[in-house]
Amino acid sequence: MSRRNPTDRSRRERTKLGRTDSRRHHRSMLLQHLFGAGPASRADLARSSGLTRVTVSDLVAELIEDGLVAELGAPAQTRVGKPPTLVGLVADAKHVVAIDLSVDDRVVGAVLNLTGEVICRESRDRSGKRGEEAVALVQEVAAGLIERSERPLLGIGVATPGVVSSDGVVIDAPNLGWAEVPLAERLQHDLGHPVYVANDANTAVVGEYTFGGGDEDGVLLIRLSTGVGAGLILAGTVVHGRGAAGEIGHVQVQADGETCGCGRQGCLETFLAVPRLRRRLADEAPEAVLGDAGQRLGAALAPVVATLNLGELVLSGPLDLVEPLVLSAADTVRERVMPVSAEQFVVRASKLGDDGVLVGATGLVLAGELGVS
Repeated sequence: MSRRNPTDRSRRERTKLGRTDSRRHHRSMLLQHLFGAGPASRADLARSSGLTRVTVSDLVAELIEDGLVAELGAPAQTRVGKPPTLVGLVADAKHVVAIDLSVDDRVVGAVLNLTGEVICRESRDRSGKRGEEAVALVQEVAAGLIERSERPLLGIGVATPGVVSSDGVVIDAPNLGWAEVPLAERLQHDLGHPVYVANDANTAVVGEYTFGGGDEDGVLLIRLSTGVGAGLILAGTVVHGRGAAGEIGHVQVQADGETCGCGRQGCLETFLAVPRLRRRLADEAPEAVLGDAGQRLGAALAPVVATLNLGELVLSGPLDLVEPLVLSAADTVRERVMPVSAEQFVVRASKLGDDGVLVGATGLVLAGELGVS
């Protein structure tokens, strides 16, 4: 009786795993096309993906069975002959629970569908809750939203201030009293669904890129909330650096300025963090306060814009603060970079408004579970 070589078994397992990964990748390619370009025929999907029609038909049948895709019938105008049948993404096939911790002293959550539409929402007071109390509140809000969802849940996305690792460990979030908190692992264990945790600015830029029509060549987003953070996407990929990319709020812009939460003086955050802006606006002329803040932001960002030749800067946060900052920041950047760098450069408010971070958290789950971005 012959024995099977363990090496052969290992090779077969690797081959099986490779085929599974390949199939998942091919599914993601089709979903990405339907997500970005809208309904398409199977022939269109074969052309756009480079897959054979047989493979596409097989994958589409699988996606229809999973409820993610549905047949929509023939297009309104077709050529002579049998009209093609279009298939499209089913927006309400699954839901996503999104949690935003960037709002000052609040935990904001929502249930959204696959196209980023808010189905229902909840906002809870977080005043005084830090550390384990804050973790428990996030879990409580998420559990309540799961109960309110009327569709199968694809996953949970959480956006938090601070430095977050790629596997969802909150390395440092001083405003929440968190250090080395494995938030994704804990929530996934307790709630029983896939969980994705990311920095709030990175989450917001994912939302802008995925749902807000962000520039495909590169998007830099500045998130104004309790602190100030930046999210950057280049060539379709979020830039993480060594884990703390985007901490622009702690760039010093005035050596003898106000003391920042990090302990240094005159950080950009002391001029642009929402609570600090609100306090200044209560005592000083709005034009002076917001004009000064916009100029300091533009001065800090001009080297980044020139170095990366970015075409678009997006400001995310309360619209009454963001909109006046746009012009001041844009003018300052253009004054400080070469004309070729300023050509076609755009500064704008986020198209997603106050829901930008929640929508971005949905994007985290879509990317992680379906490979769609």
